[in-house]
Amino acid sequence: MREFTIGKNDAGQRLDRFVAKNLPLLPPALLQKYIRLKRIKVNGKGSKRDVRLNAGDILQLYINDEFFDKPSEENMFLTLFAPQLDIVYEDENLLLVNKRPGLVVHADETEKVNTLINHIQAYLYQKKEWNPRWENAFSPALCNRIDRNTGGIVIAAKNAETLRIINEKIKNHELEKSYLCVTVGHPRPAEGRVEGFLLKDEAKKQVSFYHKPVPGGKTAVTLYKTLESRGPLSLVECRLLTGRTHQIRVSMAEIGCPLLGDGKYGQGTVNKQYHETRQALYSYKLAFAFTTDAGALEYLRGKEFRVDSVPFRDKYFPPK
Repeated sequence: MREFTIGKNDAGQRLDRFVAKNLPLLPPALLQKYIRLKRIKVNGKGSKRDVRLNAGDILQLYINDEFFDKPSEENMFLTLFAPQLDIVYEDENLLLVNKRPGLVVHADETEKVNTLINHIQAYLYQKKEWNPRWENAFSPALCNRIDRNTGGIVIAAKNAETLRIINEKIKNHELEKSYLCVTVGHPRPAEGRVEGFLLKDEAKKQVSFYHKPVPGGKTAVTLYKTLESRGPLSLVECRLLTGRTHQIRVSMAEIGCPLLGDGKYGQGTVNKQYHETRQALYSYKLAFAFTTDAGALEYLRGKEFRVDSVPFRDKYFPPK
């Protein structure tokens, strides 16, 4: 419980607005709920949200201590009253979440609150599975990242041991991630391998493909298989043998079949024709293809998870 004495400069303010100003981490919906539940009291009694405070009033707040902290990037999850997650799988160690296109995984210069990691941390906090005040250093963390405009499965570790194991398995290529994409054009051959070197221009946030090694370039290997073609478009499954920035987008463009909707590497006129502003790319399947001992996660060996509904597949390649 925290207690405030209302000074003359704060007199005349509404109760809910005073609390909101002083506790910016407290979600508005939760603030109203606490007022209704009389966890916010004025002079020892429950009060209405629109009551005007007077100088000398004693305000008592029966609210978790973390809501009194100063806002920072690390605690912005507290401001999410109703976290929104499409959970593919969950157990005591990890979450597999289907990230929607358009959502950033971590805070960036454009978004600080509405991020995938904040929704995950808010979810676990509200389930009382995790609280930053219980830990010295660990916070639930993402094991893999997906571009803002790409959708699909993201792995979140609930504890440090899981984070360590999954990161090790990703490094050793013991997780198989498969992507669906729609390409403009028909890949030739219909099934194959794209191998080369990718070099990222940090200033332009753009990646170039090279067939020979270049300074700073990283090896990139992508396996692809055409599942179906209709008109000028093809539905293609890709599997990454390396995990590089924009790897599938750049590799498919290199073989003359850019992704539909891709603003960086695609065909602008075709994108406009189909009214697509995001690349048609989805990380729709994840297999735990462990080849070495996985310790606490051994029970996941051989398991496969997938997203059944992929928007662009349902739109352009619905079942016949």
